[in-house]
Amino acid sequence: MAKKKFKDMIQKSEEAILVDFYADWCGPCQTMNPVLDEVIAELDGKIKLFKLNIDKNPQAALQFGVRSIPHYILFKRGKILWRKGGYMTKRDLSQAMKGFVG
Repeated sequence: MAKKKFKDMIQKSEEAILVDFYADWCGPCQTMNPVLDEVIAELDGKIKLFKLNIDKNPQAALQFGVRSIPHYILFKRGKILWRKGGYMTKRDLSQAMKGFVG
């Protein structure tokens, strides 16, 4: 994915986008995958999920100050609405996201 495309996407999207900063070698990232999928599915498309591999996109990780993974940032029209690093339970993530979909 081109850097420009990622930037455009998070700036122009009318929907909120949850960006999952991850790497293939990261165990906790793998553990979070089903949690993310379930939470996003339950939100009925109100929030989109975008996975960003930090090994392939180190600039994006740097730009957003991502120092450890997994790390999640919720964007809407280029603004950061919410961010959190580390493992989260489905309940915690779900409650956090529901606060942004009204």
